[in-house]
Amino acid sequence: MKKLYGVIGDPIAHSMSPAMHNDLFEFYGMDAEMFPFHIKGPLLEDAVKGFRAINVAGFNITVPHKTAIMPFLDEIDPLAEAIGAVNTVVNKEGKLIGYNTDGTGYFEGIKQAVSDVEGKTVLLVGAGGAAKAIYYTMAYAGVERIDIANRTQQSAESLIEHCPYKTQSEVMVITETKQDCSEYDIIIQTTSVGMHPRVNETPLHLRNVKEGAFVSDIIYTPLETRFLRQAREQGAITQNGIPMFVYQGALAFEKWMGIFPDADRMEAVVLRQLGGEKC
Repeated sequence: MKKLYGVIGDPIAHSMSPAMHNDLFEFYGMDAEMFPFHIKGPLLEDAVKGFRAINVAGFNITVPHKTAIMPFLDEIDPLAEAIGAVNTVVNKEGKLIGYNTDGTGYFEGIKQAVSDVEGKTVLLVGAGGAAKAIYYTMAYAGVERIDIANRTQQSAESLIEHCPYKTQSEVMVITETKQDCSEYDIIIQTTSVGMHPRVNETPLHLRNVKEGAFVSDIIYTPLETRFLRQAREQGAITQNGIPMFVYQGALAFEKWMGIFPDADRMEAVVLRQLGGEKC
């Protein structure tokens, strides 16, 4: 019997997860298929009950349901519990178990350009859900210093205060002036500023980026944001959000199917969907 998988969100039509996972199911000869489900917030609990009723084997969750879905699951992985968000659910013999692969997916993605984070200084731009997943995962992995630049100090301080994993951190409030980034080896942009159609905006004006520093932006539409262009022009190694998207999906696939898939193949599918090339 064909296994059914899903991805839920509001909106959901833009999601590339079905194309990415269905290509993998076909490639590995698996009798499975993923479908997108547009679920409005008030219907989320009913949707989870429906998934139980038809024995959906697993599903991904995207905005705005990553936190709201947690009370409707049977078990939450400790890292996802700490982050306070779930993006992957596994149906294990009728028990729905929630995981968060966003931060780990980001961490796997940067290994394409950064071989070792030990001893590195990190600047995290933003303090929202994606920033929290990345911050907690990097702190869990033992990164010693992760500073946060955010428009409001309170949100960044709250993120640091509630993290159960030890790391050194300072908070900087983003202003209109250019931010001196000379002391950072890794800079990570986690906000939605610069995403299509707001392509001329940037959350932070970079100054004195260390030559050879690694700068990433979790946005992938456009493939190169203004933020990344600023970094590249100052000699940084840059990476867009495709590796994070691919690896969070690969980790979800591994939890569902028991094998780690071909990430290069997944990236190629995403790039075809976007009509772009690897950069």
